[in-house]
Amino acid sequence: MAKFIKLSIFGTVFEVTTRYVDLEPVGMGAFGLVCSAKDQLSGKSVAIKKIKRPLSNLALSKRTYLELTILKLLRHENIISLSDIFVSPLKDIYLVTELLGTDLHRLLTSRPLEKQFIQYLLYQILRGFKYVHSAGVVHLDLKPSNILVNENCDLKICDFGLARIHDPQMTGHASTWYYRAPEIFLSRQKYDVAVDIWSTGCIFAEMLECKPLFPGKDYVDQFSIITELLGTPPDDVIQTIASDNILSSVQTLPKREKVPFSIKFPTTDSLRMSLEVLVSVLRLAALDLLQKMLVFDPRMRISAVEGLAHEYLTPYHDPSDEPVAAEVFDWSFNNPDLRLDTWKVMMYSEILDFHNLGDISQDEAERPVTSVLFPSSGGLFATGVAAEPEAVGNT
Repeated sequence: MAKFIKLSIFGTVFEVTTRYVDLEPVGMGAFGLVCSAKDQLSGKSVAIKKIKRPLSNLALSKRTYLELTILKLLRHENIISLSDIFVSPLKDIYLVTELLGTDLHRLLTSRPLEKQFIQYLLYQILRGFKYVHSAGVVHLDLKPSNILVNENCDLKICDFGLARIHDPQMTGHASTWYYRAPEIFLSRQKYDVAVDIWSTGCIFAEMLECKPLFPGKDYVDQFSIITELLGTPPDDVIQTIASDNILSSVQTLPKREKVPFSIKFPTTDSLRMSLEVLVSVLRLAALDLLQKMLVFDPRMRISAVEGLAHEYLTPYHDPSDEPVAAEVFDWSFNNPDLRLDTWKVMMYSEILDFHNLGDISQDEAERPVTSVLFPSSGGLFATGVAAEPEAVGNT
């Protein structure tokens, strides 16, 4: 039987098993507070993300099930890995993952990045997306705060709570304006893995320039800022805009010509020293890759596989060490007509499967959560009524 401890962190109640101690807040994920903790079983530091009452409504149930499923199935060095899942007496779900020291947003706001670090970080992002995209998954919410980095410059992509199946009919709105692909905020009827490449390009430019490339305030402002660099897109791209209101707003903007990236991102003026020549050549290669990522037409955007093979990433590119997923995920659950109780059964079945305990029945899912299954201190689920949470103080 699992024993839980109860803490108040930033006004949020955290209920965790006694396996985890020394909780400290580290930030907010897409849909919940994240704390660092010490895993007494492994001796390692971990991150614990609380998802509050994920079965309270259909949208949150689906979102939680989606993130849980992705974290279970995506196993790659550049994707955050899931080490434990448990349900608290208050019916909250907690996801336990590895802990990295910081994220790219914090790095970018603290100091300029050295050029070799930019190369290595970009390589790892594309390496991760080669795997993710091969599985038929689109992240949709890539931004610097969703890219974790440790002291060795190892990088992992996280926060898959808004991810989607790679579906040609996929629609919707997701990420922060600055990093959002134009086909999303212009309400294109179709988009795919190319949206992640656009976001990666925006982040790449931010690493080079130490400031966001397209800091738009809304979709019209965002589109206007993008056209200042890329020029007005061709008419066939404009005509893919599904919303008449958005189309009308976009058509009122002035026509613009594309600005050469060498002007937007100038290289060093002095080439007297061999090192400066090398830096200049490296920057030209970087701009060539960036230009291939930031293309209005997603069909013409470079892919993660092609990006890895670009000359800018030659020092790190190794096709034998850039794996793809073993199979494309079958997420036939993506059915808008599923009822809340069905999501509940599916959710608990996934948690049980993670702990290798088989499937859960509809009857078991209907029981109060405090009498279903909880993780023991060893990380597996134990049957029985959960112990009353023990208040141990505030953080």
